[in-house]
Amino acid sequence: MSRPTPHDPVDAHLDARLDALCAEGWAIFERFERELRDRHFHPFVAADYDVVRATLGRLRASGRRFLEWGSATGIITIMADLLGFEAYGIELDPALVATAREVGARYRSRARFVEGSFLPAGYEPRRRDGEDRTGTIGDGPSGYLQLGLALEDFDVVFAYPWGGEERVMLDVMQRFGRRDALLLLHDANAGITAYRGGREVVEPR
Repeated sequence: MSRPTPHDPVDAHLDARLDALCAEGWAIFERFERELRDRHFHPFVAADYDVVRATLGRLRASGRRFLEWGSATGIITIMADLLGFEAYGIELDPALVATAREVGARYRSRARFVEGSFLPAGYEPRRRDGEDRTGTIGDGPSGYLQLGLALEDFDVVFAYPWGGEERVMLDVMQRFGRRDALLLLHDANAGITAYRGGREVVEPR
């Protein structure tokens, strides 16, 4: 599959593939809700794929490296790949990693998924008023070791945090990411907020 050049519009064929990918993402999530979450708590919540798609469409540029923290079923990471990013996902749940790889294979995506934590090895959250919890962010071997890449190697990082986890994600990015890289944090109510160097960016590029 040829990859789009930096400023080409999304052609009709790619647009149709993205439509199908988003629809499959919602179908997988609905099945997940019925079959698993009705019985057990799980932190996976599907992002608003249309909102993410619009944001990534504005940021697409040849050679940009994308990372999703907590890539779950892989829909957003695959979306980034189809839009021309070199895309990677790190996910702690092995069953979700397997699902992401299956979906990626169906879309002939080159997105790469690894099982592990998106927290860099040795990371310790900074205490604030005695608070050092990381919410639903689980412990595990660092996914970067499997990728053979460090957080500072990525241009765009995306995550959909539960409430209260934003502080940890901003801290990780400031301490281990590149200062010129973008961190995109998706909130169910506020949409996507972009940060660069720890500061909010109004119109990310």
